[in-house]
Amino acid sequence: MTPDNYLVSPGASVSMKEFDPDDTGKYKSKEDAAQDLQDDVDTLAKLQDVLYAENRRALLLIFQAMDAAGKDSVIKHVMSGVNPQGCQVFSFKSPSAEELDHDYLWRCLKALPERGRIGIFNRSYYEEVLVVRVHPEFLQKQNIPAEETKGSLWKKRYEDINAVEKYLSRNGTIILKFFLHVSKKEQKERFLARIETPEKNWKFSAADVMERSYWKEYMEAYEEMLGKTSTQWAPWHVIPADHKWFTRSLVARIIIDKLKSLNLSFPALSGKQQAELLEAKESLLRE
Repeated sequence: MTPDNYLVSPGASVSMKEFDPDDTGKYKSKEDAAQDLQDDVDTLAKLQDVLYAENRRALLLIFQAMDAAGKDSVIKHVMSGVNPQGCQVFSFKSPSAEELDHDYLWRCLKALPERGRIGIFNRSYYEEVLVVRVHPEFLQKQNIPAEETKGSLWKKRYEDINAVEKYLSRNGTIILKFFLHVSKKEQKERFLARIETPEKNWKFSAADVMERSYWKEYMEAYEEMLGKTSTQWAPWHVIPADHKWFTRSLVARIIIDKLKSLNLSFPALSGKQQAELLEAKESLLRE
């Protein structure tokens, strides 16, 4: 499994037809991938400890997808070994009245992870160039100056997002972005499972089915968004999502590869601190 195969090159012209949602990489089955995933979960836990102790960088993971693509499942399984003290998850639903009275980035930016922590956005400000693009009537609630809603609105938003992400990167926030690419056929099966399984009924929303009628429009919005906002400092990966077990394995591997590339290390003690440590040890041994 080579994560670069799923990377969107900066400035690329993206076609969803180039990505197979049914792909399982080198694996032939869920069982085939199980041990690698467990090993990666363990490795991620160790890397998070060092990230937390070093306290110089933050890691921001952004997940976007069509409904039922498995965002919750990925977050649950991949982060299962992570210390809760060093990880925070935010799920962004429809904006509240307070959020609509601010700029569209505000509600996400105030939820950014602190240094040493992993922050996870389940949906994000990218909804503003996806859902809002497919449903432009949502712009009316944002009370944006009329002149800003005309012409190149989406181009401006891509520029804003890229600039903010570059600023964050320059200040120590590592950003990885994942589009979980589920097929329309698989989404249908998962919706039916939610309807037919009582304990999954709570997950189902009739509005999700209505959004299926905009599938083509969403794919076009995703294609442009991926091409315009995948950058060297905040890359997008298109993750096959028809098999949840592969989605989890691939996301875990990409995160680990990135953290390893940072050459994280525990803080080194000064000579004075080492002397104090030795003195404390001797004091304890004398008790």
